[in-house]
Amino acid sequence: MKPNQEHAVSNIDLPAFSGSSRLKRVLDCVVAGALVVLCLPLMALTALVVWLSLGSPLFFAQARAGAGMQVFTVSKFRTMTDARGTDGALLPDGVRQTTATALLRRLRFDELPQLLCVLAGNMSMVGPRPLPLVTVEAFGELGRMRSLVAPGMTGWAQVNGNTRLSDDEKIALDLWYVAHASLWLDAWILLLTVKTIVTGERVHAERLKMAHAFLSHYPCGRLQTMTR
Repeated sequence: MKPNQEHAVSNIDLPAFSGSSRLKRVLDCVVAGALVVLCLPLMALTALVVWLSLGSPLFFAQARAGAGMQVFTVSKFRTMTDARGTDGALLPDGVRQTTATALLRRLRFDELPQLLCVLAGNMSMVGPRPLPLVTVEAFGELGRMRSLVAPGMTGWAQVNGNTRLSDDEKIALDLWYVAHASLWLDAWILLLTVKTIVTGERVHAERLKMAHAFLSHYPCGRLQTMTR
């Protein structure tokens, strides 16, 4: 990873909605538990598609930063090969996917095993997506603030552009969520997630503008972010 650009943001006292609050935790367990049961046939089908497309192993596991930057392991269905170029570097994501596994990623079926992380208490249904610890640490103070809540299966950035967003746009949306999180917002994000899966990703300029405006109210210090 290499430096992207510097942010003029620090000393933000975010009124974070606790990702470990009792009610949120209960709802996470209820929703994740129900989805695990309902999605068992879908997970079996996804595993079969991965096996036929890529072979074994079926899963990709990686250490990620959770609430308070505590490290836990995230597992997902494997959707890419480890193909590398002549220089030894991994080839672009699109080249390492098959048509079938690209569809799995588009529908987010590859992320279904993360429901177990929600049941284990390492993740929530809604929150900033979990990133490797080294990436979060590279965000500096922004990374610490981003980790005030548990990472989620889906989040504000994921329903407002996701892969169409720059790193700066993603973290602005993530921090806006941390500062404004509520059960009502979580419910809205879950509904928007379903809509995004059906209709595809789209950048919402007004929500992005709102997130940047929120961060612009705290102009001091210099924090460096890194590409994800």
